[in-house]
Amino acid sequence: MKATRTQRTIVAVMSTALACLALTATAALPPATATPGASGQIVLEGAVNVRDIGGHRTYDGETVKSGKVIRADALAGLTDADITTLADRNLQSVVDLRTPGEVQFMGADRLPDGVELVARPIDDTGLFTQMSQVIQSKDPQRQQEVLGNGGAERIMSGVYASFLTAESRTAFGDTIREIAATDGPLLFHCTSGKDRTGFLTYVVLRAVGVPERTARQDYLRSNEFRAAADAKLREQVKQAGYMQNPDLLIPLQEVRDDYLDTAVQALEQQYGSFGKFLTEGLGIDGMTLVKLRKNLVD
Repeated sequence: MKATRTQRTIVAVMSTALACLALTATAALPPATATPGASGQIVLEGAVNVRDIGGHRTYDGETVKSGKVIRADALAGLTDADITTLADRNLQSVVDLRTPGEVQFMGADRLPDGVELVARPIDDTGLFTQMSQVIQSKDPQRQQEVLGNGGAERIMSGVYASFLTAESRTAFGDTIREIAATDGPLLFHCTSGKDRTGFLTYVVLRAVGVPERTARQDYLRSNEFRAAADAKLREQVKQAGYMQNPDLLIPLQEVRDDYLDTAVQALEQQYGSFGKFLTEGLGIDGMTLVKLRKNLVD
């Protein structure tokens, strides 16, 4: 059954906890607050967090190439004009990190003709169902108990910790291998384009020699690109009567240093270093790392 607009709005809010679901009717929402074109932004009507990861400098003074890798939020709401914009970039493939449940509810990606779509879901650890129940309960006390007093932040820490499960590491590693082997432009995305996509981008940038601080800054910029749309979403949820205090959702909608630190500290504890995480955790061998660097760095 096709979801109503209100239902889609609610699901969009729920899935911010997972970096999940894209905005319903994004074209009608405010644009990202970042300056159009800034930091590789690709301005689309149906998605707000779409960026070329090129332009960053590496430790040795080289530059990550533009036109090779794009990070994004969900593409189900793209307009015909957006399709044309992406077609002009000659995409070879799109990797969708959303779970089957997200895709079923929000819709499949809209892509230019001839672009290969690769489904590579990263498990939501049951969070989609949990947030669905909490928000649709319309119970302020329950929502406060789950999301208030640091609850939402703990949920997000759990999401980032899950990035180191065997299944998640396989999905991240396979995508990095695909980037290394693909000559033409590749796009990867989740739903909000901030957590799963943000962590993968952070890993790719560091893997090709971009300083940690720079890779982290790229990760944090999702807050700029998503700010206006996320604020509008909170307003819609309150107006629909689902939450008296939609600000409880803010920690789920944002990216934060602490969230990224959860994953980074865990990988360092488990593997000893970021380099060993690449080789042992993600299964990226030395030759693939050389190909990745050659493909992405001038």
